[in-house]
Amino acid sequence: MRIHRHFTDLPPAARGAVLAIGNFDGVHRGHQAVIGEAVRRAKAAGAPSAVLTFEPHPRRFFQPAAPPFLLTRMRTKVRVIAGLGVDTLFILRFDADIAKRSAEAFIDDILVGAMAVRHAVVGYDFVFGQGRRGTPEMLRDRLAVAGAGATVMQPVIATDPSGAADPDASPEALIYSSTGVRDSLRAGDPRGAARLLGRPFEIEGRVRRGDARGRLIGFPTANLLLDDYLHPALGVYAVRAGDEEGGRTVWRDGVANLGLRPTFGGAVAPRLEVHLFDFSGDLYGRNLRVALIDFLRPECKFDGIEALKAQIGRDGEAARAALARPAAPVRVRPQL
Repeated sequence: MRIHRHFTDLPPAARGAVLAIGNFDGVHRGHQAVIGEAVRRAKAAGAPSAVLTFEPHPRRFFQPAAPPFLLTRMRTKVRVIAGLGVDTLFILRFDADIAKRSAEAFIDDILVGAMAVRHAVVGYDFVFGQGRRGTPEMLRDRLAVAGAGATVMQPVIATDPSGAADPDASPEALIYSSTGVRDSLRAGDPRGAARLLGRPFEIEGRVRRGDARGRLIGFPTANLLLDDYLHPALGVYAVRAGDEEGGRTVWRDGVANLGLRPTFGGAVAPRLEVHLFDFSGDLYGRNLRVALIDFLRPECKFDGIEALKAQIGRDGEAARAALARPAAPVRVRPQL
């Protein structure tokens, strides 16, 4: 997959694509349906497939003081989108110039003029342009004038393995959405988040040096800061951690504490402390992908080191059991 971080002076191979457009934070199953439709149409037309997304997320630009909310950093987003068979990814910097550009200018100057899109695919709730005035209907009508097409994807909903929707669930609960993923993670339900995402939620980052307390008590940990990631429920999780070795990702089971470390005086911001089972290597400075599989218990303060060590041992046993349980199957279909 080729990546372009600009829309000017594009090579011929990057123009004339069937283009999926959106923020795609999380690249959940609803997003995958939008991108998959662009890939399908591109193959049918013998055209390149492409995705257009933005960095930073527009919400971060307009609300810089807002609490952390991201589900995917760009590194993760790129990897997931590449796995969907996309030929080209456009990552446009969301800055004051983009923010003040009218919806009409976004279509005429960027999509038609610079990218020469053949067809655009967007979700039903996609808005764009200054003041969020651009709508899917505007996009479809204005592209038609330029001789290009547009598809507006309707919500994608969850079904059980038989293909039937849950009769007791509200329509909002059925629709795959970034909000639904965030709500699941805040509620301590990583398996629910995984059903919406189509894969476990991951926190990815560089392993930082800590105070080595875990190593001293017999449970060494790899420490990651959350920074701009959404903060899931604080507590202990069964996890799988992926580290790149020889050009491939090696996954190892483990248990992790996501929290403020109240037993050791507390911390200003939560950190993820990951203990990998049966592993003794050095991960400092390495990029680590940590998938939250199951929530085991809330974070709590212990009276002393011995009580903490005993609980970590029990957490490890609980994590191994949780990791042995298969994920529940789920199917998806567009909402009619």
